[in-house]
Amino acid sequence: MQTSWQHHGQTKLVLSPVSLIVTAYAPVDDVHKTLTPELRYLDQDTVLMLIDLGRGQNRLGGSVLAQVYDESAGVVPDLDSPGDLAQLFAAIQQLNQQSLLLACHDRSDGGLLATLCEMTFAARCGLQIDLDPVGSDALSALFSEELGVVVQVRQAQISMVMDILTQHGLQDCSLIIGTPSVEQTICFLWEGNPVLLASRSDLQKIWSETSFRMQSLRDNPDCARQQFDFIEEDDPGLNVRLNFDPAESALSPVLLKKRPRVAILREQGVNGHVEMAAAFDRAGFECIDVHMSDLSSGRHHLKEFVGLVACGGFSYGDVLGAGGGWAKSILFNAHLKDMFEEFFGNPDHFGLGVCNGCQMFSYLKALIPGADHWPVFKRNASDQFEARFSLVEVVSSPSIFLQDMAGSRLPVAVAHGEGRAQWAEGVSEDEQEQLVALRYVDHAGTATEQYPMNPNGSPSGVTGLANADGRFTIMMPHPERCFRTVQNSWHPDSWGGDAPWLRMFLNARKWVG
Repeated sequence: MQTSWQHHGQTKLVLSPVSLIVTAYAPVDDVHKTLTPELRYLDQDTVLMLIDLGRGQNRLGGSVLAQVYDESAGVVPDLDSPGDLAQLFAAIQQLNQQSLLLACHDRSDGGLLATLCEMTFAARCGLQIDLDPVGSDALSALFSEELGVVVQVRQAQISMVMDILTQHGLQDCSLIIGTPSVEQTICFLWEGNPVLLASRSDLQKIWSETSFRMQSLRDNPDCARQQFDFIEEDDPGLNVRLNFDPAESALSPVLLKKRPRVAILREQGVNGHVEMAAAFDRAGFECIDVHMSDLSSGRHHLKEFVGLVACGGFSYGDVLGAGGGWAKSILFNAHLKDMFEEFFGNPDHFGLGVCNGCQMFSYLKALIPGADHWPVFKRNASDQFEARFSLVEVVSSPSIFLQDMAGSRLPVAVAHGEGRAQWAEGVSEDEQEQLVALRYVDHAGTATEQYPMNPNGSPSGVTGLANADGRFTIMMPHPERCFRTVQNSWHPDSWGGDAPWLRMFLNARKWVG
């Protein structure tokens, strides 16, 4: 495997290391029990515990430290007792089932230093670690890549955790090594003295610099620099502000008695139709899988539906302008053009375009009443496909989907290569503002063009729009991938089973009546 790119007329080539990757699969009984390396509840009393399957040996052969110093000799880490690994797995499962673990990260890829730093980078916090219990010297304690994990547990639950580890014979190698902190300082102590004391941002910049240098050569260097510099910023992280109560979103019994038909439209390569159908089904619609070939062949006609949803996901292999190609298959076919124009013109119909569907709808704006000033969507400023969890603000707009949500700030899934809004010449700022429905915002809630908070470089953070009467909405983000709380890679602990994004689909159902 390899990757290559052109730089100043020269071909740059990076070969992957020669390695064996063994992949295994297992059932997941409860996705709510997922563990991540992100340190949590920094305002509470928690501790970090190392479960050391090397049992204090800290062998350095083959470690990152040995490679840096070109030392090929030395004893490498090993699993001296295979039963320990089985017991560790069982113990982690039991601890997790009882909700006794807040975070978890393995040690064997980079050693304790890398493990703990990565946990702080994920949480943007600091920590204080005592290396004395880990081994006979600070260097091997920091860099040994023996098997083991670091877990975060609550101070008040240490005895419960130790009881379970004792049941699995791991009590002798389970060591309390320190505590996380809201401060931005990382401190490692040996015999009471700091052997490493640095700010989180300084260490994270060192950790990220290689990726930054490669990204600067491969991608837009300005975006690479913005992301690298963001490491230093005092960032509150993803956050939520709701101007509505998600608990009040339930449909009335009257609306539940009938299920209006919605066409979940897809084209060759589209793969977001299943999640989209699930969201509309949850909101009380009957969802029909409609391929473009169904419309062109006459198997379906848009007059059968009250709603039309153009889905996202790699139409035509996600080649450049894929959404434009999808639109032209309609515009250059008289039968389809008339069918779509008739649908768009019916005041009892609504539509949603997401990702590729957003791009496709934007090219059909001449057929959509009140959408004349919609922008088209071009290649991301980063020059890369962006798959992120980004923060957006719902802007006051006519959109039937976003009624009563204006002013709310929510994270949402993003996955696109061509999401940068480009307005036509002559469209005034006032005309633009009248149609905007969603904007990317930074973590303080301000509309932004800064990468990576704005993943595509759209001016003023624009990423969603409505037509003049609000019946048709287009957006680059994927709310259908976030309408259940469990779908969100991060969410406040207070959320129930339905995430706030479900409201926009329920709004459409209430509009139909």
